[in-house]
Amino acid sequence: MKKLFIKTYGCQMNAYDSARMADLLAPLGYATTDEAKGADMVIFNTCHVRERATEKVYSELGRMKALKRAKPDMLVTVAGCTAQAEGAEIVARAPVVDLVVGPQSYHRLPEMIARAARQAGHVLETDFPALEKFDVIEGVGPQSVSDTGISAFLTVQEGCDKFCTFCVVPYTRGPEHSRSPEQIIAEARQLSARGAREIVLLGQNVNAYRGTAADGKDWNLARLIQAIADIKDVSRIRYTTSHPRDMDDTLIAAHGNIEKLMPMLHLPVQSGSDTVLAAMNRQHTADEYRELIGRLRAARHDIVFSSDFIVGFPGESDVDFEATMTLVRDVTFAQCFSFKYSPRPGTPAAAAKKLVAEAIKTERLSALQALLLQQQDDANRTAIGKTMAVLFEKPGRKNGQLVGRTPYLQPVHVQGSHEMIGRIADVKIAALTANSLHGALTAKDFETA
Repeated sequence: MKKLFIKTYGCQMNAYDSARMADLLAPLGYATTDEAKGADMVIFNTCHVRERATEKVYSELGRMKALKRAKPDMLVTVAGCTAQAEGAEIVARAPVVDLVVGPQSYHRLPEMIARAARQAGHVLETDFPALEKFDVIEGVGPQSVSDTGISAFLTVQEGCDKFCTFCVVPYTRGPEHSRSPEQIIAEARQLSARGAREIVLLGQNVNAYRGTAADGKDWNLARLIQAIADIKDVSRIRYTTSHPRDMDDTLIAAHGNIEKLMPMLHLPVQSGSDTVLAAMNRQHTADEYRELIGRLRAARHDIVFSSDFIVGFPGESDVDFEATMTLVRDVTFAQCFSFKYSPRPGTPAAAAKKLVAEAIKTERLSALQALLLQQQDDANRTAIGKTMAVLFEKPGRKNGQLVGRTPYLQPVHVQGSHEMIGRIADVKIAALTANSLHGALTAKDFETA
């Protein structure tokens, strides 16, 4: 048996792709291992959204030189968005690399391995055959359920047509493409049969999903969610990442009508300034985002939100930044991701002239993160004293401990039987620590544990 080591950077889409690459390579005799040393094949599945993620990959490739010297027949592969964007540069900067494969071409890995065995030099594949890829990877292999086996990623849509001026995704993942409903539902059923109780639907713009069924009819995301909710053993459904422009009436209504659709939505806004939003080509205003949040809260009163923010976008003034802080105060978020702007080569914003000084970006990010962290703490504290439904995913670090998640993705630690894993049970929340909630099973669930 050959050893396969995969290191994944970036988003859940990459985590899904890594699992599918392992599936594709399993028939060739590859089994996954936890370390690169001694592996027959090493794959770095990369992210190109931020500069730091890209440079981490080059650092990893530098460390691979010694491992390759010790095992010359090791295949070193760079996959994902950095591979798509910088294939030629990767080969130039890191001769240790054997294969370079983009996110829409990894279904060709078996063929690439064969080509590498026949020829000297590097093998590159960076086309955009998304439809072909989904046809090849149809069906679920043993690696495709998440590490816990309880929550599973399922890609339904790839690519982006929005062309935000700061983002490389349209150039690395290609145009928007949706899988057929039949493919997705079949995969969801297979994941459920393997023990997944939560399905997380993935896409670069997942709510742009428009799949064509065998009868020629188009499905949107709301209809797809309902079909997956009809699978008996699927208990929870989530989706990410969404775009405000694609949040239509049927999807808003689904949040109120489909009980299995969890009441936490990741809805990136990036900025609270209309000037900056226009420069980013987001094609919505701050007030339109506020209105959308209001409609979602009207559809489901207990829904909470997470978001993405970029500070220090070229031209962002003090007034623009304060508009972002005002939006955060107006909406209130349960969780957020925030970053300093970093230019990505090939994007329109990379050519901007009105750059924000690094010190100012750092100061603004610190202020924003302090506010967001306070809101997150406030949201978590409201759980204390409540009884919440928790899906248990895995054993905890302590003896007899279980770890699960609330509908709001908060990790929860309790004492309980291993038999509770994969079940949803009521937990009385008693305490909050830095990274998780702590509580106890209610009497009825404790008796059945």
